[in-house]
Amino acid sequence: MRPFVSVIIPCRDEAPFIDRCLDSVLHSGYPPERLEVIVADGMSRDGTRQRVDHYASLDPRVRRIENPGRTTPEALNRAIAAAQGDFILRLDAHAAIAPDYIARAVKYLETWGTDCVGGSMRTLVPRPALFAAAMQTALSHPFGVGNSHFRIAREAKLPRWVDAVFGACWRKEVFERLGGFDERLKRSQDIEFSSRLRRAGGRILLAPDMKIDYYAPATFGGFLRQSWTNGIWAILPFACSRFPCGQGMPVRWRHLAPLGLVLGLAASVLAGPWMGVGAFAAIALYAAANLAASAAAAWRERNPRLGFLMPCVFAGLHLAYGTGSVWACAMLAFGLNSRFAKEVVE
Repeated sequence: MRPFVSVIIPCRDEAPFIDRCLDSVLHSGYPPERLEVIVADGMSRDGTRQRVDHYASLDPRVRRIENPGRTTPEALNRAIAAAQGDFILRLDAHAAIAPDYIARAVKYLETWGTDCVGGSMRTLVPRPALFAAAMQTALSHPFGVGNSHFRIAREAKLPRWVDAVFGACWRKEVFERLGGFDERLKRSQDIEFSSRLRRAGGRILLAPDMKIDYYAPATFGGFLRQSWTNGIWAILPFACSRFPCGQGMPVRWRHLAPLGLVLGLAASVLAGPWMGVGAFAAIALYAAANLAASAAAAWRERNPRLGFLMPCVFAGLHLAYGTGSVWACAMLAFGLNSRFAKEVVE
C-alpha cells in the first residue's frame, strides 16, 4: 500500500492562483485514497475561501482549516497538526506541480534515505508584461539567485544534496522530532527550518525530475517589492534566539550577498571625493559582471531583447534585496524595529 500523503497549502487572498494549485494536486497520478489536501486559510477576503470550499464540496480529499493568525508559519503548523499523512508536502498557492510530482517525492523519500525532497522550479509570470521574460530569467540564473539549486537546476539530470528546496516533502516524523516552523518568522521560516534540519543531521535532496511551477509577480514594481521584502527577511531571522554564536546562521551566504553588494557600492560612492576614480572600481566591476551575465542569459534564452532588459532587472533584484537587508540591519541595530521587527524577536 502506498504511503498516505498530506498536501498542506498555506494561503491568504490567493483567488487568482488557488484553482490552478488545487487542480495540479487533485489531477496528480497519486492514488486518490492515499491523498489529502489541507488548505490553511488566513481569513481571506477575496473569494479564496469560497473557492476552496467549492473544491471541498466536490472532492472529499480537500478541506479548509482556519488560520486566524494569518501568517505562513502558523498556517503550516496548524496544517501539520491536522495532517494524517505519513509524508507532508508543502505547496504554495502560487505554485503548481507536475502530475507525477507526489509519486516521485514518495519514491525518493523511500529509497534515498533523505528527510526531505523537493523539485526543480520553473519560474513563470502569470500574464505578459514588459519585463516578464527578464524577470523569469533573473530568478533562474546564477547571477540573479546565486547557488539556489532548485531555481537553477532546470538542465540538471541527477539528484543532489542541497541546503533547501521548494515544494518540499518531508517525513512527518521530522516535525515530531524537531518541532514545527518558527512562528516568529513571517517569512524565511522555511530557510530556518531547513537549517535546523541540517544541523540535526538531516539531509535534503533536490530531484530535478520533480517539476514544479512558481508564479512570480506580474509587474516589475511587484518584482522589486518582493525583492525588497525578501532582503528584509534575510536579516530579521538573526534576531531569533535559536542562533547563538557558534551554532550556525539562520540563512545562507547567498542571502547576504546583496547586502555586501549594496554596502560595497555605497562605500565606493562615499570614498569618491578622497580616492578619485579608483573608488569607483567596485561599481565598474559590478557593471561589467552584470553586462556579461546579461549577455550570457540572452544567448542562453535565444532572445536578443533580453540583452537590453536583463541589466536593469538584475540590478533591480540585487539592489532592492540589498537595500531591504540594510534597512533590516538598521531596524535591529538602532531600535527602528518598534513595530515590525519586535514581532519577530518576542
